[in-house]
Amino acid sequence: MNYLLAALTAILLILAFPGFDLVWLAPVAIAPLLITVVRETRAPRRFLLGWICGVIYWFGVCYWIQYTLAVYGGIGQVAGWAVFLLFCVVKALHMGVFAAVAGIAMRAAWAIPAVAALWVGIEATHGFLGFAWLALGNAGISMGIPMRLAPYTGVYGLSFVFAVMSAALALALLRRPRWQLAWLLPLPLLILLPRLPDFQRGHETAVLVQPNISDTEQWTPQSVNRMELRLVYLSMQAAFSERPSPELLVWPEVPAPLYADDPDFLRIALDLAQATRTYFLAGVVAHQAGGEPLNSALLLSPMGEVVGRYDKVNLVPFGEFVPWPFGFANKISTEIGDYKPGNRVAALPMGDHRMGTFICYESVFPNFVRRFVANGADLLVNISNDSWFGKSAARVQHLEIVRMRSAENRRWILRSTNDGITATIDPAGRLLGTLPNYAEAASRTGYSYIKETTFYTRHGDWFAILCGIGGIAMLAAAVRKPIGVKRRPAG
Repeated sequence: MNYLLAALTAILLILAFPGFDLVWLAPVAIAPLLITVVRETRAPRRFLLGWICGVIYWFGVCYWIQYTLAVYGGIGQVAGWAVFLLFCVVKALHMGVFAAVAGIAMRAAWAIPAVAALWVGIEATHGFLGFAWLALGNAGISMGIPMRLAPYTGVYGLSFVFAVMSAALALALLRRPRWQLAWLLPLPLLILLPRLPDFQRGHETAVLVQPNISDTEQWTPQSVNRMELRLVYLSMQAAFSERPSPELLVWPEVPAPLYADDPDFLRIALDLAQATRTYFLAGVVAHQAGGEPLNSALLLSPMGEVVGRYDKVNLVPFGEFVPWPFGFANKISTEIGDYKPGNRVAALPMGDHRMGTFICYESVFPNFVRRFVANGADLLVNISNDSWFGKSAARVQHLEIVRMRSAENRRWILRSTNDGITATIDPAGRLLGTLPNYAEAASRTGYSYIKETTFYTRHGDWFAILCGIGGIAMLAAAVRKPIGVKRRPAG
């Protein structure tokens, strides 16, 4: 029964996220695992149960990693499954640790806040321990009242609320005293938080280009030139199709050799910016002095001048570099050598405004994205090449993550991708429009500049840090004084 309950939590979590979108399961998903860790008194066994839950969860949510490694990493189906399963085994350690300590916290009268704080504290470690993807709170992106927390606590506030509700359900099913459920009483106070911004049309106009470039194209100088001219045509067609004239033109990250130091490309790009009289942002490959590649975003002015460049700081394992000890695998990018990370979070100037551009996978780091806004960005742009995901749920998962970054920082996000999902996101995280997937297209869209900053933008992951500290403190108190549940005498 314990193994079935652990597996049930994994299944409920998978069903709560894109691919199934049964978001109402998010507030109850952890409850079966919490019941399991109360039933199991041995810490190593609790860790094993949590680890099994984690393996199933990561397998079900990130199944697309195997396809990406096998097809684009060039290691074949068998090796792709082997590396992916190793990934699941390692990432599941987080859930194993949670289950081991949650079993102790669940004994206390303060089990509900302790478990929720421990969940958030552990959840926040994914990013700097190798790979982050969907936080539990991401499932609440379309929930009006829980989303009121986002500008204050970031996504982790929603994760906390859902974990609180799961812990309360577990205690109720375990028939613990009703007074221990009193920790639920503050939740209705969420309605007192300021409402999310009402829908409004943007005051400015941008053109987002979705070129639908093949990942397997074998490039020649002639085919590169044809591709560039096609992008120019798409851009100008959208820019001049109607009034008002756009202020910004965006090309995404693409699987093509667009080099910032290529004179031919730079000439075409500068001419396009000048012809359309727009600021022009393009995903490019730049190079360090020693020739090492950088995944970059290049901004040009309406006068046909280079304004600045942002170099991606957070690189994708196996996508842009091969982590030790997987030297036998190929990275997905076709650039020679591993990409190098940038070292500056730059908000690029656009006249009287500033734009922050985060590239692809960087969207999963809430504390990182908010630094663009803290550094003065009054507009956010996300460029990405999600074609590596194939036709999987990862595209929608990624979009859900990006939407949360918008709500946390109260910024419009313009999202331009190679073949979907190209979208406009308003400051409440609402999805206002998308281009069709797997199609060559360009869209005109509205947006606005916003100067005000949120509490989360100014203070970052204060809530996640507080949860980590508070969770450890409550765990220590539960070890010393487990008053929440009476134990039977031995024998």
